[in-house]
Amino acid sequence: MVQFRTAAVDGHEIFYREAGDATRPTLLLLHGFPSSSHMFRDLIPLLEDRFHIVAPDLPGFGFTQSPAGFVYSFDNLARVIEGFTDAVGLTRYALYVFDYGAPVGFRLARARPERVTAIISQNGNAYEDGLSADWGPVQTYWRDPTPANRNALRAMQTLETTKWQYTHGVADPTQVAPESYTLDAALMTRPGNDEIQLDLIGDYANNVALYPAFHAYFAEHQPPLLAVWGRNDPFFLPAGAEAFCRDLPKAEVNLFDTGHFALETHAAEIAAKIRDFLDRTVV
Repeated sequence: MVQFRTAAVDGHEIFYREAGDATRPTLLLLHGFPSSSHMFRDLIPLLEDRFHIVAPDLPGFGFTQSPAGFVYSFDNLARVIEGFTDAVGLTRYALYVFDYGAPVGFRLARARPERVTAIISQNGNAYEDGLSADWGPVQTYWRDPTPANRNALRAMQTLETTKWQYTHGVADPTQVAPESYTLDAALMTRPGNDEIQLDLIGDYANNVALYPAFHAYFAEHQPPLLAVWGRNDPFFLPAGAEAFCRDLPKAEVNLFDTGHFALETHAAEIAAKIRDFLDRTVV
């Protein structure tokens, strides 16, 4: 049964979902933009009998509350989540990373490689091969962070755009529960959150700059890695999943006929892959 909890970390109240027996192998789930741990609502019940599952909301997302003056960058998100793992007593865990959760999780893995037992990447990119042409306006802002280029990205936070992110590339959009994108869009409209999200979009350039460091971590530590990827993702291309094999020759890559939010339509299939993978790789 899922429990809804909070943990105090350096002035943040981190909301998280926890399920399963804490004596079993732990799986730390890290969500992406513009979602929260709510995106794992279908996956957790499929895994909680076998694993201890912890899924926090990142600062700026979901129901996590952060102090005034906090600077929203991926370095800082990773530091807070590192503190969160200490606060809730996680010393060994497999990482599940999606979208923004990938640069947070990969920073965490680099900082504490001895704690990471395996990585599951669900459209969690670490290679320039995976960046689609839809990153064009964002890359323009990275190169020239003018107010005009920043304002051009505000449409990314509308309900219409969020719904499109959930339904694009899905064979049957009626499979996507409307509360998913509606909740995300509602939480995005909290006062001041628009600027938080634009700050993080701008800072994403530092994630791309860190890709070689992530690759070095993969090559040195060889964590078992499973990619479970929506092949029709408009942002992160299948080539990004396949690129893991360059540094991790034993990486297992699975592409599903769905979009960015693959769990909305393929939670059961992805859960089955995770169970098989972790049963073989994590003692």
